[in-house]
Amino acid sequence: MIRRNFLLFIFFICQSFLAAGQSENSEYDISLKDKNVLIVWGGWDGHKPDVFAKRMSVWAKKMGATVLVSDSLGVYANPELMAKQDLIIQYWTMGEITKEQSEGLIAAVKSGTPIVGCHGGLGDSFRNNTEYQYMIGGQWVSHPGGKINYTVQISNTGDPVTKDLVDFEIKNTEQYYMHVDPNVRVLATTTFNADHDTWIDGNSMPVVWKKHHDKGRIFYMSIGHNPEDFDHPSVWTMLTRGIDWAVYGEKE
Repeated sequence: MIRRNFLLFIFFICQSFLAAGQSENSEYDISLKDKNVLIVWGGWDGHKPDVFAKRMSVWAKKMGATVLVSDSLGVYANPELMAKQDLIIQYWTMGEITKEQSEGLIAAVKSGTPIVGCHGGLGDSFRNNTEYQYMIGGQWVSHPGGKINYTVQISNTGDPVTKDLVDFEIKNTEQYYMHVDPNVRVLATTTFNADHDTWIDGNSMPVVWKKHHDKGRIFYMSIGHNPEDFDHPSVWTMLTRGIDWAVYGEKE
């Protein structure tokens, strides 16, 4: 009986924790009603891009969007299809993109179609395509220590994406070391220590940023190696608020 009561107590604590995270977004009033959302996934299977795509598809539909999911980069080379999209969510790690596909994607973003993504699905795609990297604002370099625990610091508490959020620890996942465009607007960072590589001890690295590429808005978060990373309320809050910013722009 004691064990049963203890387990029930833990269950209700967890539910309350998750509800608190969800309530932050409900107050933020996120909606994708009547928006066309293109979700593109693929590349390295180790990141389970299909799991991410499914989760985002379910959420976007719940928010009122019409969702198209593609496991092919060929959609980027279809100008008629791309012209209809209000948002691109991409999770495609490494891989190769053709010149036609790359030009189609970059042209869509420049003309005002926002793009959002996480981890290697946006920040380590198409390693040989520097024009793509220029658009996104950063490129993965390393993840010292592999899957570790690390702290995320909310560096811009005045931004609507991070409003009311506090520093938090995320566990058993990759801490990205990246080459980053100085033009990005950094919302959250992480600080490296000497546990794995002494020469990066104390260095601060962007984790979450937003930027513009001509008329298009880009939102990126380096968290997301594991599907369960998105179960953390602060991670999910920043991702969904970032999507809202990418689609609608600044909110007071």
